[in-house]
Amino acid sequence: MTKPTAPVILCCLALAGCGLNTNEPTVIRLQDEFANATVAGGASVEPAAPTVLRFDGQPAPGYSAALGVGDLRLENGNLAGSTTAQFPIVQITRSEGLDNPDVLHTIEIRARVSAGANIGVVFASADALNAQAIAMQGTLIPWALSSPLLPGEEFQTYAIPVGTALNAHAAGAELNGYGTRQILIRPSDAAGAEFEIESIRLIFRREYMATVPSGISWQAFDHRGKETIVTRAPERVSYDLALPSAPWLDVAIATAERLPVTFRVLATRSGETIFSSERTLTTAGRWEPMPVDLADLAGQRVTLSLELESEQPGALGFWGAPAIRNSGARPSTSPDAPQGVILFVADTLRRDHLMPYGYPRETSPNLERLAAEGALMLDNQANSTWTKVSVPSMHSSTYPRTNQVQQMLDRLPAAATTLAEVYREAGYATLGLSANWFVGSATNLHQGFEDFEEAAALDDEVGDTPSKSARAQVDRLLPWLEQHRDVPFFVNLHVTDPHSPFMPQAPYDTYWGDAGTRRRHEEGMEKLRQVRPTFVEVGPPAGGEPTTVGLREAGVNPIDILQQHYDWYDGSIRAMDAELGRIVETIERLGLRDDVLLVFVSDHGEEFLEHGGHFHRQIYGENSNVPLVIWAPGRIEPGTVVSETIQSLDLMPTMLELSGLPAPETVQGQSFVPLLASRERLAGGGVSHAQGAWRPAPVFSERMPESPATVGPGLPGIVTDMRLYSYSVIDGGYKLVQHVFIADGLGIPEYQLFDHVADPLDQDDIAAENPEIVERLKQLLGDWQEYADAARFPEDGVATENLDPAELQRLCSLGYIAC
Repeated sequence: MTKPTAPVILCCLALAGCGLNTNEPTVIRLQDEFANATVAGGASVEPAAPTVLRFDGQPAPGYSAALGVGDLRLENGNLAGSTTAQFPIVQITRSEGLDNPDVLHTIEIRARVSAGANIGVVFASADALNAQAIAMQGTLIPWALSSPLLPGEEFQTYAIPVGTALNAHAAGAELNGYGTRQILIRPSDAAGAEFEIESIRLIFRREYMATVPSGISWQAFDHRGKETIVTRAPERVSYDLALPSAPWLDVAIATAERLPVTFRVLATRSGETIFSSERTLTTAGRWEPMPVDLADLAGQRVTLSLELESEQPGALGFWGAPAIRNSGARPSTSPDAPQGVILFVADTLRRDHLMPYGYPRETSPNLERLAAEGALMLDNQANSTWTKVSVPSMHSSTYPRTNQVQQMLDRLPAAATTLAEVYREAGYATLGLSANWFVGSATNLHQGFEDFEEAAALDDEVGDTPSKSARAQVDRLLPWLEQHRDVPFFVNLHVTDPHSPFMPQAPYDTYWGDAGTRRRHEEGMEKLRQVRPTFVEVGPPAGGEPTTVGLREAGVNPIDILQQHYDWYDGSIRAMDAELGRIVETIERLGLRDDVLLVFVSDHGEEFLEHGGHFHRQIYGENSNVPLVIWAPGRIEPGTVVSETIQSLDLMPTMLELSGLPAPETVQGQSFVPLLASRERLAGGGVSHAQGAWRPAPVFSERMPESPATVGPGLPGIVTDMRLYSYSVIDGGYKLVQHVFIADGLGIPEYQLFDHVADPLDQDDIAAENPEIVERLKQLLGDWQEYADAARFPEDGVATENLDPAELQRLCSLGYIAC
């Protein structure tokens, strides 16, 4: 798929071919060629019975005023009331249909509300709920299932999609009948509003699927999403193709039906079947791989068909990311381009807890080996200090102010070209694996991936916190690498081992520390719990984050808390490093050592009371200084060390240049390949430096509140909380931090200046002694803000006036833009 803003890639465009020294294609993606296919057969189906809750029906659902709702009553067959607080909650209790195993797709609420900006909903399966706690959590993390209100006297229907919603990911499971036992509705976000709810409609997947036409879509089962061709039995989709010299069909299949469905791949010539392979599914709701060896048809022109058969006319079948790959084909026009590219992103990882950066504990022996065999960046800066904002910036090489992913519910616009999209266009198989639900379809970061596994897919793994180990993700990655060993591939692996709660899974929970350390930690935490709620601490780990203020009030020595957190944090890093080692071991076993580019980076760091708190809400060095190691044997000479200040924004153009691919025009970073080449350490000198020499440039970072809901009276006990915007610029060895207050002051100056080289954790504010440096950096910061704002993507996400109807429908069907 090519978008107007995507770079022009000189290979793998449809059937034009891009193999090295050959006219054969690297890949033929059948979803991209669907417009040229012939579709025959198929049948319509009757939709499933709708699930509608009405208050004039029998039996009527249970209801109660859970919080901030007055005079709740039945009136003219509707549920009516008024809001007495900004976070009112009406609790609806279902009593029927709870055994429905189907997955909820959309909720429709028909209501009229007199005032307010948004209506929202969440679900719960428990009988008893703490509405006060739910409202507090909703203040910090806004309800993703929401819709703008149209206040007035008329009834409106608010249709809210569930599938990619943030709170559905956070819940850790797809919502089925039982999961929708309790429906909590926030009818308005304003006090003093009058409301009437006429009906609530739950549209489950089966009902929705009855309306889905055959064609291209993005479909997810068990939180594993794929570019998909949807067909209905007895439908056949046929393509006239010239197959390459080593073809195989890379495809996964799934169905939503309970009766058997047979998937058949046929090859015909002049109407005669010359090849057939089939697989029957009897289990609904999961992807199953169905690779098909087409070697017997190598180099032939055939009609290749995807055929669906079932005793149930109209039965649905899903062909996940069907692609004919050409084993042994090269990925681009550059002879030095790597066959495989792996981006390993470690969530919440400080660089000063890693061995290559001088940490004394043996937390990362495998990473140290990669740094010794490749390139180590000593001063890489994250462009934001939390995942939701940092990762889209990294994947698109655009500032958050430009791509507008700055708060909890923002999504990367389709106009932004991602790393995955560029590699996909160049013929690479693209796979995404994420343990953080910010990194996925909730942020539009599935964009460009043929196959993406969301964080919630880890929920069936062993352990209370499956995301605390990258093991499950690597277990899934390694067979995929085996299957794609002979074709170009790009993998994005986002792991959260170092993220709080810090305690890793066994045996790494006791890798460092002793019983005494654990005891002192537990005693200190108990004292903290006793002084609550005299101060409020929010966020993971459950039970609060120790702050300097809280520790002082509780009379707890900070080291009694910090030492255990250090031990657990380091144990988590060691566990993650072991999985990194498994990946490298597999690369070498598959004979790909000299043909893989592996990049290790973090999205942001973590604070351990350096500025009075925990977590990563602040823009100081403990959160913005992140590791970056590039391993490319045969391309980068071992032991390369880069001391210049760079930023994660620079990573995308660097990876693309190392892959022999042009960067999109939209990138705002620059390739630092010249920094490597200037040391004459690029083996063979095979990389062309399209962007010329390295140009030292200011580095910028930003941090906004997670959501507008957090902008309010503030949270006592947090030294710097979510009542401010923060920006920083690093230039000439100095770092300027600007705080833009959106509430009362927090005892922090608007501007702070730090010696970036001598004081990387930003402990000593030297602004008063250096007013001229402050003024110079203030000017840089202001100029940058104007530049980033001027480059913003279209508000609708993509310049739709430049798209033909077919391309617009494709972007819509894949979930890149709102339909």
